[in-house]
Amino acid sequence: MRCLGIDHGTRRIGLSYGDDLGVATPLPALIEADEARRWAALGEVIRGRRITDLVLGHPLNMDDTPGPKAKEVEAFAIRLQQEFHLPVHLVDERLTSYEAEATIGKKQRREVRASGKIDSRAATLILQDFLNQKIPLVDEPTPEETA
Repeated sequence: MRCLGIDHGTRRIGLSYGDDLGVATPLPALIEADEARRWAALGEVIRGRRITDLVLGHPLNMDDTPGPKAKEVEAFAIRLQQEFHLPVHLVDERLTSYEAEATIGKKQRREVRASGKIDSRAATLILQDFLNQKIPLVDEPTPEETA
C-alpha cells in the first residue's frame, strides 16, 4: 500500500505520503497558480511514487453535514478516481488545518501558508488518521504473556 494524502484547496494542494510502515510524511505542496499545472504535477507525484490509494480530506461541518467545501472535495474525488483509476478514501478532516497551523509561530504564518507547508502538514494529519485505522498498532505483551 502506497498512499497519497491530499488536503485539497483552490489555491494549494497539500500532500503527504505513507505506506505499510504506517507513518505519514509531508511532501511539498502543489502551489502552482494554474489549475492545469497543479493537476499535471499531481499526476506526476501519483505516477512517480506508484501510489495505490488516494486519501482525501473531507471537510464536513461540525454537525457532520457536508457544506459547500465538502461538495467541492467530493467532486474532486470523482475526478481523481476517473483520471487515475485508484481508490479514493474520504477522511474527516475537521480542524486539521487549524491543528497544522497551530504548530507555526504567528509571525511566520503568512509566509508559511503561502509555501503550502501548512497544507501538507494538514494532509499528513489526514493520512495518519487513515493509516492508524488501516494498520493497527501492535500491543506490547503483558508481563504474564512474557513469563
